[in-house]
Order: sequence, then C-alpha cells, then structure tokens
Amino acid sequence: MKLYFVSLGCDKNLVDSEKMLALLVHRDMEVTDVAEEAEVIIINTCGFIQDAKEESIETILEMAQMKKDGQCRALIVAGCLAQRYTEEIQKEIPEVDAIVGTAAYDQIATAVEQSLAGENMVWMHDLDYLPANLTERLPAVSGYTSCLKIAEGCSKRCTYCIIPRLRGDYRSVPMEELLCEAEQLAAAGTRELIVIAQETTVYGVDLYGEKKLPELLTKLCRIDGIEWIRLMYCYPEEITEELLQVMKQEPKICHYLDLPVQHCNDEILRRMGRRTNKKELTEIIAKIRRILPDVTLRTTLISGFPGETKEQHDECLDFVRQTRFDRLGVFPYSPEEGTPAAEYADQVPDEIRRQWADEIMEAEQNVIFRQNESMAGKQLRVITDGFLPEEGVYTGRTYRDAPEIDGCIFFEAPYEILSGTMLTVLVTEAQGYDLAGEIWNEGEQG
Repeated sequence: MKLYFVSLGCDKNLVDSEKMLALLVHRDMEVTDVAEEAEVIIINTCGFIQDAKEESIETILEMAQMKKDGQCRALIVAGCLAQRYTEEIQKEIPEVDAIVGTAAYDQIATAVEQSLAGENMVWMHDLDYLPANLTERLPAVSGYTSCLKIAEGCSKRCTYCIIPRLRGDYRSVPMEELLCEAEQLAAAGTRELIVIAQETTVYGVDLYGEKKLPELLTKLCRIDGIEWIRLMYCYPEEITEELLQVMKQEPKICHYLDLPVQHCNDEILRRMGRRTNKKELTEIIAKIRRILPDVTLRTTLISGFPGETKEQHDECLDFVRQTRFDRLGVFPYSPEEGTPAAEYADQVPDEIRRQWADEIMEAEQNVIFRQNESMAGKQLRVITDGFLPEEGVYTGRTYRDAPEIDGCIFFEAPYEILSGTMLTVLVTEAQGYDLAGEIWNEGEQG
C-alpha cells in the first residue's frame, strides 16, 4: 500500500515524522512522493504561528480534494494543528479520517489500519505522556545530517508562545534511548548530529534532578561515525560553565550556539515572560566568547511585541550592532490565540512590526557581510551538501552554518564528491551571506 507523507513546521516535528514513517514502513507501506498514487495520506501539521497554521490548513484542504478525486482511502492529520483544533478539523473537513495528537504519534500505524477499515478516530494522549522506545527513524531528508530531539514540550511560559498547550510540559527523553537512537543514526550514515528540543539546556532536570546536557554530549561524542555535533535552542540563562567546558574539550562539538534571546530591553523581556535581562545577556555572551573565542552565535528576535516603543526598538537595534551576532533571524510578533500576549491591549500595528523586523535584518546584514569578508584566507572543515550543475560548483557548510537556516560555501572540485563528505576548503572570498573557496588538500575525502 502506498503512503504519501507531508511533514510541515520545525525540525522537532520532522523527527516525529521520521519516527512515524519507520513505524509505517514496518507495516509494509511503501512511501511515494506522488500524492495521486497514494492510498494513505498523512500530514504532520504545524500550528505555532499564523503563517504556519495557514500552510497546514491549505495542505489539508489540498489533500482532502485529492481524496475526493484520487486513490486515497485514508486521510490522517497529525501534529500541532491537530492537537490544537481537533473539533474544528472534524467539523469543517469531513474527509479527514483520523486525527493524531502530538503525544500520540506512536499510535500512527493503528490509526492508519482503523481508518482503512472505515473507523473515524481521534488519537490523543495526555500531554505529560512521552512515547517510549521509538528510536528507529526513516530519514525524510538526507541521512548524513540528522536531528536528535532530546526532550518534548516546555515548562517555561513565555507570554507569546503556544507550545506548552500543544506539546505539554518539558519531558526529557531517557539518556539510554537517545544514545541508542544516535547510534542507529550513525550506523545509517549520519555524520552531523543536531541536538534539538524546545530548550536543550535544561535536559535531564525533570528525570535526573540536574542538568545532564554536558554528560549527554560527552557520551554522544564517543559514537563512531558522528563527526559534528551541533547545539540548537540554548536558552542563555541556562548555559553553564560545565557545558562550555565540554564544548571546548570535545573536538566533535561545533563551536556554534543558538541562543533565542527574543529582545534586549528589560521591560519587553519581562512582558514576554523571559527569565533574563539585558545585563545578564551581555555577560553570558561575553563569557561564551571568552571560553570559545571562535564560537558562532545565532539568535532570534521578535519585533513589535505588544507595548514596544520606538525607543525600545532602537535599543534592540543598537544591541544587534554592538553584540555582533554571527547569525540572526527576526520575526514580526504574531498574536497567537490562547496566549497572554494576544490579549494585551497595546498591540503594535502589523506594518510597524514588519518595518522594525526589516530594520533589524538590515543592521545584522552589515555585521554578517563584514564577518564573512574576514574569513578569506582561512581553512575550514566543510560538510558537502550537494552539487549545483548550472554553476558547476559544490555547496557545503562550515561549523558556522546550520542546515536550512544559515549560509553555505561554494567550491569547485576536479572529481565527484558525495553529499555528506567532509573535507577542508580554503575560503577565497565572501559572497554576501555565503562564502566561496577551493579544496585545500586535493583528494582529501572524509
């Protein structure tokens, strides 16, 4: 039986999709990339912000039409939108046969079987439930780079964020399960392991009574085949000296940290429900750079949060220029139904939010362009992502670049290089957000 699977949203959602795919393949289902051929269609949805919700709804409607017109016998909606709007989906889109919540993805095979048998079901677990022993995955994208989701949910209550209502409180995955999963990924060809969660830095506190991320990273570094380990979603106030020292000592861990600071103004941070302030942010960033002088720091910001003034926005602009983040993303504030911030009376007009986001990105662009120009002449380890036939060049990433969200480096080669190959490239010039270079040690293959 042929299966068409759509995974929307973040990399954490993608991990759930890969686990569901593995369960279904074991039930003799064949994955197809042609929706018209499929007898079963599954959409793992995102419901984080308005744009993501709209994409999910449009995809469901498109697949519902395909069920009417094509071979589809079972249409299943899973993930965050399914968790958040179960009743609405049932009422408005009767073509949907089953709804699977965020904590119930381990029931996907049963949901498919019952849908094919003509039973319309809703599969939900309490949001304190954590599916156990689902370490096997079927990579939906290239297998040489994989995400390892070390926890589910979030126990912090940022006033703009819907995640706790969609994913529950923070639940760490037991370390032995993570190590087993990472070993399986390495055996399947993963060379770059990206450690993710809604917040990675507090891993283990709920299970073991203390932060266990440093210990987990140390054990992951012992797995043969894994060459790079990259950390994402590290709340700055939770970063410890122990974590930084492990990053310094373990050569497999990329000197790369993703710090979602969201803003720098103390009043805005307070209204956001964040647990830090500008002084603490400045101090921890200085400490990180002191211990890891070659570190690449990525952050995300929100522009136009309710009540934000022009003066507070200008303060954030100055913070970006002075801090000189290596990578930065900014999102105009999106009022999400069910969050405290959506009820604040002093909402900033949408056009102002977008204008301020553009101003922040313009300031950051100047920073990144100058930093990239300073990379000329340096030799950097690169993981190869593919070949661009029209340009006749390969594309890859250095330790400074996470897949999909950061830049890349272009280089030529006199021989074929497989994706996932690691080699050394001499940077010859900057090309805006990207770099160009040439293979330093010709014939070196990683």
